[in-house]
Amino acid sequence: MKVLMINGSRRDAGCTYTALSLVAKELNAAGIETEIMNVGSRVMKGETKEAVKEALAVMKEADGLVIGAPVYYASPAGEALMFLDRFFWDGGDDLRCKPCATVASARRAGTTATLDALNKYPTICEMPLVSSSYWNMVHGFTPKDVMQDLEGVQIMETLGRNMAWLLKCIEAGKAAGMEPPAYTKKTLTNFIR
Repeated sequence: MKVLMINGSRRDAGCTYTALSLVAKELNAAGIETEIMNVGSRVMKGETKEAVKEALAVMKEADGLVIGAPVYYASPAGEALMFLDRFFWDGGDDLRCKPCATVASARRAGTTATLDALNKYPTICEMPLVSSSYWNMVHGFTPKDVMQDLEGVQIMETLGRNMAWLLKCIEAGKAAGMEPPAYTKKTLTNFIR
């Protein structure tokens, strides 16, 4: 099994990466492979299309997804949103019914608004959301600060264990003949005439 982890920060090894690494550590301990893709810095360089293409190639084979974004101006970083808009538009069946978790990192505030925005992406693609013992967030201005946020560290570790459990439950269900629900074509309604 494998989980793709998206780092939407423009800092490849900053606070968001640190939070994702904590989740990855627990997934790895459960025998689940992880790959962290730093996409925020690539979007900054104008490589959005290439980053999305590479991430979707990994997601095609992956069993789960974790999206991480820092808080800028009380909402997700623009680079993360730009990537996710394209990633989820193009993702289609490669995302459907695969568990997803979202993670926010902030110096101080804006994390719940960020999680609200991030959670909209997987829920429109029928991806089950994975939760932790509190909202999936860490606080700190530097990676060292994040590691001192003991509650945040515990939340990330619990999130990793919960994701591993859900992935193994889905694998056991498939082995027992349980298939995902059939796809239903979306009905689009327009109230403007």
